[in-house]
Amino acid sequence: MLKAVFFDLDGTLLPLNEDEFSHAYFKLLAEHMEPYGYKKDEIINFVNLGVRAMYLNNGTKTNEEVFWNSFYNSTTKREVDFKTIFNDFYNTSFLDTIKYTKPNPEALKIINEIKSLGLKVMLTTNPIFPFVATKERMGFIGLKPEDFDYVTTYENSKYTKPNPLYFKEVMDLFNLKSDEVILFGNNTKEDGDAARALGIKCYLVTGNIIYNDDSKWNYKEIKMNQIVDIIKMQMQNK
Repeated sequence: MLKAVFFDLDGTLLPLNEDEFSHAYFKLLAEHMEPYGYKKDEIINFVNLGVRAMYLNNGTKTNEEVFWNSFYNSTTKREVDFKTIFNDFYNTSFLDTIKYTKPNPEALKIINEIKSLGLKVMLTTNPIFPFVATKERMGFIGLKPEDFDYVTTYENSKYTKPNPLYFKEVMDLFNLKSDEVILFGNNTKEDGDAARALGIKCYLVTGNIIYNDDSKWNYKEIKMNQIVDIIKMQMQNK
């Protein structure tokens, strides 16, 4: 019996082109870090090393711990409170990335309708960002953290997509089985393959689907306005 719905954020609920968004993100971050003596290529390298460390996380530490351990091991300025500087960035300059996203007026309506069916709704966005950055991106489409039963961020997660253990971590937290969950995402590998490895049914939402050549399976593609009907159908097929 269906008990929970997992949603990806970037490219699914929040329409965006990942390459354009990433380019804008690093440009704004580099400008924010320039007063602290960092060149663009240097800060991009430090962040990418931290992100890579999170992708390789074996579950012994949170992604937050892994990222900052990597970051401080890369820089000689270890006395600087970079976490505060980054949080300031996410509260200010980062907000300009909204220019590289599109509105989704259906998002809140869909979330509320799903909750009215008695289901839990989780935002299973890849947890490589802190809570503040995730909250701001949600705000771009009129969503708030409290609209969800759970939101994954680098503070509360020990794995990342496409590691299936990322989804399992959320499932275990809410005592969910694979046949009690349905996922809506946009990435054939990070969403589709990672979920299917656990037996979770996954649909890809059209608009910004990312196809990976090494993806193991094919997935049904649907429009945003089909989501609630698919969930209702799934609930009937107990």
